[in-house]
Amino acid sequence: MASNSPFDCLLIDLDDTMYPGDTGIGLPLKRNIDEFLVAKLGVTADRAAAMRVELFRSHGSTLAGLIALGYDVHPDEYHSYVHGRLPYDRIAADPQLVRLLQTIPQRKVLFTNSDRAHMKRALERLGVDEACFDAIVCFETMNPHLFGDARAETAAGDRPAVVLKPSVDAIVAAMRVAGSNPRRTLFLDDSERNIAAGKALGLRTALVGKRVRSKEADYALENIGCLQRVIPEIWSVAGAGAGDGEPLDHSMEKKGMRSDLESIIQPTSIQA
Repeated sequence: MASNSPFDCLLIDLDDTMYPGDTGIGLPLKRNIDEFLVAKLGVTADRAAAMRVELFRSHGSTLAGLIALGYDVHPDEYHSYVHGRLPYDRIAADPQLVRLLQTIPQRKVLFTNSDRAHMKRALERLGVDEACFDAIVCFETMNPHLFGDARAETAAGDRPAVVLKPSVDAIVAAMRVAGSNPRRTLFLDDSERNIAAGKALGLRTALVGKRVRSKEADYALENIGCLQRVIPEIWSVAGAGAGDGEPLDHSMEKKGMRSDLESIIQPTSIQA
């Protein structure tokens, strides 16, 4: 690990972060969601488009909204339709990204709202080996209660909670996997909502895909390829992050990780 770096771990988003937002996936994704709503609910195309926007605003995703409203939709059914029909060939291999990830000395956690199948296909297209990450936090790992026996048990009671960024529960789940102090964790994401949530819980934040920082972002990167230029302290620039020039006491930071999570982060569920 970079001994003088202010970071012990990086949480890295996938979609529109590890590849550009103008890759050409966004519009087909919206179209697939609309078609799913038409097929599943029997609504018109115009109503489906409006519902997609409404559910995203109120629940964080269309799937979360459907489950919150009581529709019988299994995540695998939704993801296989919405993600399974995406034009993945538009995601180009990125050798520069591969080299960049390989040089990062800290623990790296891929932190995505997407399902595992989509994650694997996107990484394959990028040429990124899943093994370059120390851990993965995706839809399935945040929502085990929506699958198998756990789903059957939940179905008999209250509507299940869908855990997604930017909910507190999602970030708590990622931080437990990361095992690092929030104050020494760098969170990279393209969503200002997600960045704001991470900042509120004590993480250092980098907004990707923007030239100007949002209020809650510590850094702004036009693209992830700018990471080494914008945040060189990841690679142990002497004294970076220490403020007074003295090296940070990493052992004390790590000892405080559990108490930080308990005192800074108070888990709450999104009923979605």
